[in-house]
Amino acid sequence: MPGDLAPDNRNLRVSHEDRDQVAEQLRVAAGDGRLTADELDERLETALTARTYGELEVVLADLPAAAGARPAPAVEAKDLVALAITHGTIKRDGAWVVPRRLTVEARHGNVVIDFSAAVISQPTLDLAISVGHGNIVLIVPPGVVVDVDSVSVGHGVIRQRVHHQAGVPVRLLVSASGSLRHGNLVVRGARTGPRRGFWDWLLRRRPRAVGELPFR
Repeated sequence: MPGDLAPDNRNLRVSHEDRDQVAEQLRVAAGDGRLTADELDERLETALTARTYGELEVVLADLPAAAGARPAPAVEAKDLVALAITHGTIKRDGAWVVPRRLTVEARHGNVVIDFSAAVISQPTLDLAISVGHGNIVLIVPPGVVVDVDSVSVGHGVIRQRVHHQAGVPVRLLVSASGSLRHGNLVVRGARTGPRRGFWDWLLRRRPRAVGELPFR
């Protein structure tokens, strides 16, 4: 893919949106007769499991630009993002860009930081927290590891509910430091599969699958 990506961007990690974009370009190319069914299947498998822009570049290398725009390089991460709250809740979720350093200051409030769909362009994040009264929840997908050894708690607990799985590449190491005077720090995994409703929880029923009727 000459000229589309700078050499230093080819090793950056791609997002789900990037993979889906390239998959759609491949389907369009197959519809135009540029790829056979076998070639489409092979390239789709590569695109949907790609980790870097360089891997996505390979499956589009012999296709003209008219087949679709190439994936854009990752957004440049900021050196510092500061979150501060006096009363209320702060939430970061969706495709937000993870900075190199993130500071969180909360006098009375709760903070939720969800890495499930975050744009990660560097291997580490320095997370500095200072909480008077409140809670911090970190939601992490596989490949995001949180080190909480440098966090002190006055009245509260630290719940590390997620541990790194052997064989899963580490995409991001979050080094948390700072203090919580009155509050909790919880690190939990991203939710997957159907969620239980109130009556499912009350009656201890398993969650319904998509399309499944409430009663049989």
